[in-house]
Parts: sequence; C-alpha cells; structure tokens
Amino acid sequence: MTKLLLAIAVSCLPAVSAHAQSYPAKPVRIIVATSPGGPYDEAARAIGPKLTEIWGQTVIVDNRPGAANIIGATVAARSAPDGYTFFLANVASQSITPNLRKKLSYDPQKDFAPVILMMTSPMIVVTHPSLPVKSVKDVVALAKARPGALNYASAGVGNTQHLAMELLMSRAQIKMNHVPYKGFAPASVDLIAGQVELMFANITGAMPHVAQKRLRAVAVSSATRTPLAPELPPVADTYPGFDVTTWMGLFAPSGTPKEAINTVHNDIARVLKQPEIARHFKDRGADIIAGTPEQLSEYVRRDYARYGKLIKEIGLTPE
Repeated sequence: MTKLLLAIAVSCLPAVSAHAQSYPAKPVRIIVATSPGGPYDEAARAIGPKLTEIWGQTVIVDNRPGAANIIGATVAARSAPDGYTFFLANVASQSITPNLRKKLSYDPQKDFAPVILMMTSPMIVVTHPSLPVKSVKDVVALAKARPGALNYASAGVGNTQHLAMELLMSRAQIKMNHVPYKGFAPASVDLIAGQVELMFANITGAMPHVAQKRLRAVAVSSATRTPLAPELPPVADTYPGFDVTTWMGLFAPSGTPKEAINTVHNDIARVLKQPEIARHFKDRGADIIAGTPEQLSEYVRRDYARYGKLIKEIGLTPE
C-alpha cells in the first residue's frame, strides 16, 4: 500500500511542476514610455535580468518615447491582455497627463490593471547660490518682498517639478514666474548660470551640483526626510501636509489574467528586496515600496484628483 501511494505521488510530480511553471512560457515585454538611458528605462533594465533568472524567459524592454508618455501608454493599453505585455508607468502618464488632455487615447483607470507600486522618489528645492535664502521660509519671504520678480525653472509645463512649485506658491500665497524647459538638463544649466533662481529638481540629478556648491538645496518635497540628503528638512515642516513625490509602478492591459498579475507582482517584489537591487535604487534617491495593486490604484486616483484640482486652480488649459 505504501509503495502504491509513493508511486502515485511520484507520478504526479511532473504535472504539478509543469503547472507551476506554466507562466511565463515565452518572453515578457515591458513597455517604457521614455528614451533609453532615462530613470524608467534604467529601472526596467535593472530588474529585467533578475526576472529572466527567475522565469527562464527573456524580459524585453520596449522603449516607446514621445508625446509626454502618451505613445508608450497607448501602445500598452492596446496590447493583448495575455500576461506578456506590461507598462512601466509614472504619475505623469497615469495622473497628470489625463488632466491636461481633452482627448486621450487611453484611460489610465479603465485600460490598465495595476500590478505593483515599485518605488517613490522625492524632489528637492534648489536655488542659485547667489539667492539669499537657506530655507523654504526664506524663499517665501523673498518672493513676498519681490512679488513677481523670481523665476523658477521646470522640465516642462505640467511636469511634476512645475506642479510642485505651483502647489508651494498656492500654499504660501506667493507669485513667481514659470520658465519651462525641455527637460531637467537644460533647466539645470540655466539655473547654475543664474538665468533662473530656483526649481524643484530630481534629487539624484541635482545633488552632485549641490555637492560642488553650484546649487544650494533648501528642502525636500516628501513628507519626511530622505536618506539621500538627511540634512534637508521637508517643505511640510513649513507647510504641513505638503507631499509631492514621483512614483513608479507596473501596469498590465485590462483583462490580463490574475495568475499573470500575481506572478509578476510577487517576483518583482522579491527582486526589489534583493540587497544589490535595493541599494541600486536607494543610491538614486528612490524608496522601495513593493506595494500591492490596490496601493498602486490608490496612488493613481489620489494624484489624479489632487493634480486635477491644482491644474484648474492655476488655470492650465487642457490641450
């Protein structure tokens, strides 16, 4: 009897193993709506090889840049919901752009199924060293003393850098002039040259300039201090509740099988918690979250409502 039970158990093993490894059965594609070399592309290429090790299947990073992330988001939304295409998205594509476009080729809440909230990242307020300020209170006081005289840069209209400063101005009841650029690099060049006075900036891009005293950092945009620059107080110390962070999350086309979503969520969470991967992102100013699909959905809804309200308040007209 014992031998019979053992034989039955052994005969079942291949079937169980085959079922457990049934997904993924072919290469998996991650669409990134930015050009190669940027932070989102880098993130996809950091986790891709680790997922390949786990699955035994190639992970393909498919860059689809252009039109403020709309091209990549549209390609992802229209892809087959078979569990083999995912979209590495951010607050811009899922929560800001939908408030800035009257007609959008995708619906961020209906066309995508959330998979995992991967990480968040704060920005910092940086100024030209000649500006006589060392804190957010100083910035506000100077702006009130020189109404309409200060110029702040951003990486573009509707960018999180732009909206973060608009939110600060709204809370502080000050007015400064917005000077939009086509990306952080040209904005930082002019800030270092003194053509503009201040900006909210990507922390990893700005901190080397701070270290070389070409820029001065005065605050961080997150609700709490960041390990990458623990000496910087949050804007929230001056204006309670102020919390502007960028986030990165993975989505799948709506209708993607739950089995695929669960597998990808669990395996990416494992990868993000590996010491070398966690350190890689921490060194770039990111806080690993590895949050649930429900958390990712809540971030999308929360930021859609928050930025939608702000965009109406400052009079940005949807295109």
